[in-house]
Amino acid sequence: MTTEQKIIKTKVGLLELARQLGNVSQACKILGYSRDSFYRFQELYETGGEEALREISKRKPILKNRVEPAIEQAVVQLAFDQPAWGQVRVANELRKRSLFLSPGGVRSVWLRHDLQTFKLRLKALEAKVAQEGLILTEGQIIALEKARDEKEAHGEIETEHPGYLGSQDTFYVGTLKGVGRIYQQTFIDTYSKVASAKLYDRKNALVAADMLNDRVLPFFETHGIPLLRILTDRGTEYCGAREHHEYQLYLAIEDIDHSKTKARHPQSNGICERFHKTILQEFYQVTFRKKIYHTLDELQADLDTWLKEYNESRPHSGKYCFGKTPRQTFLDSLPLAREKMLHQTVQTAVATA
Repeated sequence: MTTEQKIIKTKVGLLELARQLGNVSQACKILGYSRDSFYRFQELYETGGEEALREISKRKPILKNRVEPAIEQAVVQLAFDQPAWGQVRVANELRKRSLFLSPGGVRSVWLRHDLQTFKLRLKALEAKVAQEGLILTEGQIIALEKARDEKEAHGEIETEHPGYLGSQDTFYVGTLKGVGRIYQQTFIDTYSKVASAKLYDRKNALVAADMLNDRVLPFFETHGIPLLRILTDRGTEYCGAREHHEYQLYLAIEDIDHSKTKARHPQSNGICERFHKTILQEFYQVTFRKKIYHTLDELQADLDTWLKEYNESRPHSGKYCFGKTPRQTFLDSLPLAREKMLHQTVQTAVATA
């Protein structure tokens, strides 16, 4: 049955239902039509039968008004070449190339490709540069530098490759009968968005260091790259005098730089805050309604299963993921990290020669 036949059948059904119920309002309410539509269908049916009920009000697209593929491609390319340009300037530039498109048409193309704002165009450009290794033009460099300055002004920290910056935070899960309070140590690679989490029955510097030693550093070592820097809030489990603080001592031993968020500004570590909202809604609030846990190990096992799904199967719309899973983004970006390591090694060799 074609779509048109289904539409006709529904309209005839409305007329028949009204006849059987003896109530036009009730029939319209059940099938979701207005009384005006019912009487219009009834008049058409009485004068021309089912043929008159064909859908004729829907406007057909005017194909000759659609932007030509070559012009659309030029608009998209200019969004990458000159992300700071507005729609009027892009339209003027196209006119110089004998490609005629109104500013409104430029915006329509941007909307189809999710490029309608300066931030979105910069996001697409950064991802393209990171994954394809493009050589930037002067205009692109200026635009990216402007965006970087704005991010720094709002407390955001740049990340260049996997292992460049990790984000760690503590998340209070709740109380487990027979165990007590449950806390989650969370770590996220800020470039690839690969996440790791481990549950504890306490919150202190020792468990914060254990998280890195047990889950995080072995993961980076497996792939042959180091963790260079870590971002945390100013909680007591992360900050303290090095000689008396297990976490600070561990960072010093592993040669990991430590950055701290601005006081009373949790959004500075927003990547963990957003992940905590996701894991709360998609894992904890669901699993605690389906299963009763008696030990921390039982909950950790189910958490690890969810994390595997999150990292390896679920597409991510993060800045550098571009619709890929966090793990695939991590693997695809390993050459960036290794190239950085090689560059630093060469610089060190030159400096000591």
